[in-house]
Amino acid sequence: MAILDILHFPDPRLRNKAKPVPEVDDSVRRLVDDMFETMYEAPGIGLAATQVNATKRVVVIDISEEKNEPLCLVNPEIAAREGEEKMEEGCLSVPGIYEPVTRASWVRVRALNRDGEAFEMEADDLLAVCIQHEIDHLDGKLFVDYLSSLKRQRIRKRLEKESRQKAVDADGSHQVI
Repeated sequence: MAILDILHFPDPRLRNKAKPVPEVDDSVRRLVDDMFETMYEAPGIGLAATQVNATKRVVVIDISEEKNEPLCLVNPEIAAREGEEKMEEGCLSVPGIYEPVTRASWVRVRALNRDGEAFEMEADDLLAVCIQHEIDHLDGKLFVDYLSSLKRQRIRKRLEKESRQKAVDADGSHQVI
């Protein structure tokens, strides 16, 4: 398995729309395994393929404390949603930023698993929010899109500044004390 590079906002590749996976084969399973390793290493609770620059409709999630309940969703679709819940969200592609977002509190989702078998499941609370967040990624949408344009612009500027600073620090031309 390999650790993949996670794209960071405002990288335009995060806006790519993922394409359906026609068949779950060894290359898709390898992507799933690499995504799980990347997500656990980050550490995070969810990762969409578009976040690692793969335009496939693949999501991995594990909201368990022990990181022992991996959930793989290939070609996920939300079949139903109910309720409303406001939860503070963060994102591996928007590091260090946490903002409240309103989403459905319950969802029913259809997908394929890592072996290509179709299944349907219901989720509520954190898992429901996580599924919606990751499916948004597959559609080229980020949680910051739910925020005001002013707040989104501030986040963009902050992350761009941090990225420039890391680049300067990495080439050794600037010392961090």
